[in-house]
Parts: sequence; C-alpha cells; structure tokens
Amino acid sequence: MKIVLDASAAVELVLKRPKASGIGEVVAQADAVLVPDFYPVEVTNAFWKCYNFEHLPMPDCEAALADTLALPDEFAFSRDLAAEAFALSCLVKSPAYDMFYAVLARRLGAELLTLDQKLVKICKQQGIRVTTF
Repeated sequence: MKIVLDASAAVELVLKRPKASGIGEVVAQADAVLVPDFYPVEVTNAFWKCYNFEHLPMPDCEAALADTLALPDEFAFSRDLAAEAFALSCLVKSPAYDMFYAVLARRLGAELLTLDQKLVKICKQQGIRVTTF
C-alpha cells in the first residue's frame, strides 16, 4: 500500500502526540511513503511554530525535524502536480497547497494520511482515499 503523508500527520507522529500511534501503524504498514517536494518547507515551518509558540527547545525541534524529513521514501515534483492542484483548489474553494497532497494521492491510487479535517472532507467528496484519526 502506498500512502501520501501530509505535514500535519508527520508532525503528530514524530512529536508522539495523541494520534501518533495510529499514524505510526499506517506508516509502518506502507510499502511506500510519498510527499510533494515542498514537504520539507511545511514541516520546517511547523517546527518553527513549535519552537516559537509551544516553547519546544531548539534541540528537540531540530531532532524532530530530522526525524520528520526521514519519513518519506519518495518526493514528487510539485511542478508536475501544480495544474491539477490549482484546478482542484478552485473547484473546492480551498488553499492550493493542501490540494497537492490530494492530487498526489489520487494520481498514485494511494491513501492520503492527514489530520486536516477539511482536507478529509474534500478527499471524500472527490473519491480520494483518505485516513484520519
């Protein structure tokens, strides 16, 4: 089984937050974990927020960032997904960056793993396989 892992689920997993065990089970069972190539930007920003607003110590953020960046097996070129992500974002009236994950999952016949409930709803409406916790 291939999964597309979004930043919200990856951060939850690495920080061992409440939904981490379920996410970890899905990731462990996956044959391949895929992400768009801007995933490092998103997770880096997430840990910047953890440092600045949750007061997670910098060494902890750095270690968590490294662990999060090690999760994907493959990075998909966002350039190749952009036109379809743009069209989907216009259709569903939702930010385009979330649609890159949805489009990647749809193209690969993969399951999207996310904690973003709005994205879950969109994926279900679009017939894209999605798992949330």
